[in-house]
Amino acid sequence: MAGRLEGKVAVITGGCSGIGLATVRRFVEEGAQVVIGDLDDTRGAELADEPGITYVHTDVTDKDQVEALFRTAKDTYGSVDIAFNNAGISPPEDDSILDTDLDAWRKVQEVNLTSVYLCCKAALPHMLEQGRGSIINTASFVAVMGAATSQISYSASKGGVLSMSRELGVQFARQGVRVNALCPGPVNTPLLQELFAKDEERAARRLVHVPMGRFGEPEEMANAVLFLASDESSFITASTFLVDGGISGAYVTPL
Repeated sequence: MAGRLEGKVAVITGGCSGIGLATVRRFVEEGAQVVIGDLDDTRGAELADEPGITYVHTDVTDKDQVEALFRTAKDTYGSVDIAFNNAGISPPEDDSILDTDLDAWRKVQEVNLTSVYLCCKAALPHMLEQGRGSIINTASFVAVMGAATSQISYSASKGGVLSMSRELGVQFARQGVRVNALCPGPVNTPLLQELFAKDEERAARRLVHVPMGRFGEPEEMANAVLFLASDESSFITASTFLVDGGISGAYVTPL
């Protein structure tokens, strides 16, 4: 039986770790050719030795490098069917608006929001020429509700990703291109593990709000991305796809 992404070509940014890497693995299992855009050249080279994976060194805030990433997918495999625009950061200097300086604000906006703009701008011409495509942009549950821990630029950037995804999903719906925003809750990734290591109390405040009582796993997010990338979600676009363990639906979480 053919895989759910058999014959499709996917570009995944931030694909060397966390949700991105789990999605690379899942996509390959389902028959896709995957082109990873990341800055981790050591891990990228290791992944590129595996069947079905190509690695391209990519600074997602650089327009030329992003365009080269998608052009590599098209030139190598003949199409760009899926774009999972997933690269993002949440540095400790991004905190309360009272404490976050302008440089920290701008850095997070560039990586989390401007990169998604650049990736969508680079992917869309290929998809429009084909008359088909699925774009999944990584937003966050904090795009739809206030964060329990202050991270002003991160929250604002993810709100921007969500709004942009809605607009693009509406704009290109009749041209065969779907655009959706994945909104994960707290996920057990290196980013969250680093937060636990640096500030256990701050990280623990996240868990108390999750009705399921645990963090999500990268593989669970990858399954959601797979659904949005596949033809099984063919009538879904401009959506806020929450995979958050119930956070956004809870008023008070019982302990």
